[in-house]
Amino acid sequence: MPSLDHAGDESTPRYVVIKQSISDAVRDGRLQPGDRVPSEAELVQQFDVSRMTANRALRELQAAGVVVRRAGSGSFIAEPRPIGQMIEIRNIAEEIRERGHAYRASVIQNREERANVDTAALLEVSVGTKLFHSIIVHHEAEFPIQIEERFVLASIAPDYGTLDFTRMTPNEYLTCIAPLERVEHRVCATMPDERMRGMLGLSASEPVLQMTRRTWSRSRLVSHAWLTHPGTRFELSAAFSIDD
Repeated sequence: MPSLDHAGDESTPRYVVIKQSISDAVRDGRLQPGDRVPSEAELVQQFDVSRMTANRALRELQAAGVVVRRAGSGSFIAEPRPIGQMIEIRNIAEEIRERGHAYRASVIQNREERANVDTAALLEVSVGTKLFHSIIVHHEAEFPIQIEERFVLASIAPDYGTLDFTRMTPNEYLTCIAPLERVEHRVCATMPDERMRGMLGLSASEPVLQMTRRTWSRSRLVSHAWLTHPGTRFELSAAFSIDD
């Protein structure tokens, strides 16, 4: 780990000195995206400050998007913030690889279910209809970047529950088996529950950006998905042309 500069005017608050030292190390290349940042305990020793001061510096660097704090792992220099497309339906694995980063998926579950009152309403089907319910965590350069929780109508995508989604994404399969006719998006910011925080490696105060996506094929509502991203290290964009 590179040494950090301790210089600063005596009147400058110590947490600001720490922030500036880490930012300078990023700017001059001593710290690269993905590199570990000194822990609170290490900053306390290096800068002769209190734990509260070190914590404030890291929290403000996180809020500024300079560092990413992963529960149980420490703090790391953030990658440039990924930008997802709201209008275009993209395969997340391709998006990540196009940014020059490694992609990996962790499948939490992929199972067959019978629709209950709540899930039947999501896909506008009768209670008892056969569905598939998958939860997948997508990683960019080993950082969890998206939780994809999806309900899929089994009659349209019959092989969904048998597929290995570490080798292909649900998007890839559904695009082939159920060509898109209509897409509906809704985006909101929210606070994650404990399970979601664990899957994304978030601190207790970090929000998420959640997109609800519904897709239709063959005049049927085929899929209802929640795509959840860390709010401090992901953003969504959209662009379109207006015809005269």
